[in-house]
Amino acid sequence: MGDSSHKVLIWDLPVRLIHWLLVLCFFGAYFTAEINELKIVHFTLGYTLAALMIIRIIWGFLGTTHAKFRSFIRHPMAAIHYLRSVIRREPTTDVGHNPAGALAIVALLSLGLLVSFTGWLTLHEIVGEWSEEVHEVLANIMMVIVVIHIVAVVGASFLHKENLVKAMITGKKTAPHTDAIPESKSLLAIALLAAVVSFWFYQYERSAEGGVDGIAALDEQNEHSQE
Repeated sequence: MGDSSHKVLIWDLPVRLIHWLLVLCFFGAYFTAEINELKIVHFTLGYTLAALMIIRIIWGFLGTTHAKFRSFIRHPMAAIHYLRSVIRREPTTDVGHNPAGALAIVALLSLGLLVSFTGWLTLHEIVGEWSEEVHEVLANIMMVIVVIHIVAVVGASFLHKENLVKAMITGKKTAPHTDAIPESKSLLAIALLAAVVSFWFYQYERSAEGGVDGIAALDEQNEHSQE
């Protein structure tokens, strides 16, 4: 990028917070799905994941420069060209998400909403048992894409000689000063974190008082199936 490139702020704090909260919620929900004693955790993280994805989609239109979809979503051929450049070990450089990463983001957002919706259908027994099967299949597909995404990020970090995981923590990447965003939107991120933590406490209090919608019904189903 030339001598004018330095570490500059690329990712605002809401983007980084949503990213890591989504990581926590997805893995937490995935690995508590089959543990009856942690149903409240599974449902709470699932609801949180859905809300965060909706917020991320909104932020994709209203957020800072590199958070907006128009800054990184391109034609699928762009992803193919990028992957070819990776194979040649001459990867093209992008300030924000690369074309392949952009496809992964779209896939994960879409799958995350579908997983959450089918989980909600299962919880409230709206369409029958098939929703639970679809929920599990979609969750497993999402896990595969997440793993591929993680491997790709690690690989891209080596190819680009820049720690992309660290960049999603600090918000800074090597780029010209002209690509930097003017502010981190910290107050918005603090408000978002406060809302998430408040919801978690609310769910905990509800469970302590004897119920979250749908859990009792699922408990009865489990008892009948064991009989």
